[in-house]
Amino acid sequence: MNPKDFDAVDIIRTKRDGGTLSPEAIDWTIDAYTRGTIADEQMAALNMAILLRGMDRAEISRWTAAMIASGERMDFSSLGKPTADKHSTGGVGDKITLPLAPLVAVFGVAVPQLSGRGLGHTGGTLDKLEAIPGWRAELSNDELMRQLSDVGAVICAAGAGLAPADKKLYALRDVTGTVEAIPLIASSIMSKKIAEGTDSLVLDVKVGSGAFMKDEARARELAETMVALGTDAGVRTVALLTDMSTPLGLTAGNAIEVEESVEVLAGGGPEDVVELTVRLAEEMLAAAGRPDADPAAALKDGRAMDVWRRMIAAQGGDPDAKLPVAKESETIYAPADGVLVELDALAVGVAAWRLGAGRARKEDAVQAGAGVRMHAKPGATVRAGEPLMTLLTDTPEKFDRAKEALADAVTIAPEGSRSGRRLVIDRIA
Repeated sequence: MNPKDFDAVDIIRTKRDGGTLSPEAIDWTIDAYTRGTIADEQMAALNMAILLRGMDRAEISRWTAAMIASGERMDFSSLGKPTADKHSTGGVGDKITLPLAPLVAVFGVAVPQLSGRGLGHTGGTLDKLEAIPGWRAELSNDELMRQLSDVGAVICAAGAGLAPADKKLYALRDVTGTVEAIPLIASSIMSKKIAEGTDSLVLDVKVGSGAFMKDEARARELAETMVALGTDAGVRTVALLTDMSTPLGLTAGNAIEVEESVEVLAGGGPEDVVELTVRLAEEMLAAAGRPDADPAAALKDGRAMDVWRRMIAAQGGDPDAKLPVAKESETIYAPADGVLVELDALAVGVAAWRLGAGRARKEDAVQAGAGVRMHAKPGATVRAGEPLMTLLTDTPEKFDRAKEALADAVTIAPEGSRSGRRLVIDRIA
C-alpha cells in the first residue's frame, strides 16, 4: 500500500457523498490516524460523514480489522480449554459480570473478562470490584494467563496494547458528537473484543431509558452489526437484547453491587439478576461447546462462589473483608398506596452518579460506598410512607441534587395495575 495513493480529503469526500471506501483506503486511514498523519479535524469530518451516510457490512468489517491491526492480539490457545467472554453495552445496576465470570468458569471454560470503568450514569465493573479491599485491576499478560489457567476466570483492565486506534478514535468521537454512529460503536466494541482473542462472545445489548440505546430498532441494528463483525472475524458471536428501562437488581453503586453479586453467588439475590446471569451463562457455555451445563445448579450449590473467592484472592482481594459503607444515608418514601409500575433506570443512574458512585470525567475518583439501594421493584405493591429508596454517600451535600434526579423516577398506579416487562427481549445470532 503506497501512502501516496491516498488523500484524507478525498476519503472524506467519498463518504460525504455516500460512496463506499475501499479496503485499502480504510487500512490507510486507520493506520495514518493512529500514527498522527491524519489530523483530528480530518478524522472528525470523516466520523461525521460515517454517522450521516453509514457503512456497509464489508466496510465496517474492514474498519474493525484495521483497528485490531493497530495493536497486539492475545492468544489463549495454550490454555487447552475453550474461552468465552461477555460484553454489555452498559446500564444501571448491571453487576452481571461479577457472578457470571466465575459461574461460567465452573464448567471448564476460561473467561478472560477485560472490563472498564464507569463514566456518567452507567457503572464500571472495575470500579465495583475496587471496592473490595486489596483487589487490583491491572494485571500483566503473564498474570492474566496464569490466573486463567489456575482459576479459570479473570476480570481486569484491558492492556493499552489492544486496538490503540480505538482509544484515539473514541476520545475524538466523544467531543465531536459522533458517539452515536452505529458503525463506529460496533467497530469500537468489537475491535477490542476480537483482539482479546476469545473463541466465543455473548453480547448483552441494553434497550431503554438507562441504556445507551433508548430505541429498540437502533439497539437491534447495533446487535446485528456486532454479531456480523464477530462472525466475519471467526468468533462465535450471539447477542441478547435486554431491558434497561428499570435498574437491574436492587442496588446501583459500587460496594453495594458487589454485596448483591455475592448474594447471587450464595444462591439468593434479586430474581432479575439471577435470571440474566443464568441466561447469559447458558449462551456462553453453549457457544463454548458446553450446551448441557446447568449454571443455575452451580449458583445454588456453591461451586460458582468457590471460583469467585479464588478469583478475588488471585488479584489481591480479600473475599471475606468488610466492604466500605457510606457515612451518610437518606431515605425516599412512597408518596401513595398502589403498585409501583415504573422505576426509571436513567433517573436512578444519575442519582447514584451524583451521590459519588460515578464520574463525570475519566480522572475523577469514585466513592466505594455511594449509591442507591432500592426497596421495591416494578410490580410490587407499596404503601404510603414505606421506604422506596435509600440514598448513600460520604458527602451529604450531594443529597439534594440526587433527589432532583429522582423527582419523576417513580410511577405508582392504583392496586390491580400491572407492570409489563420482559427482561430478555430477543436473541440475535
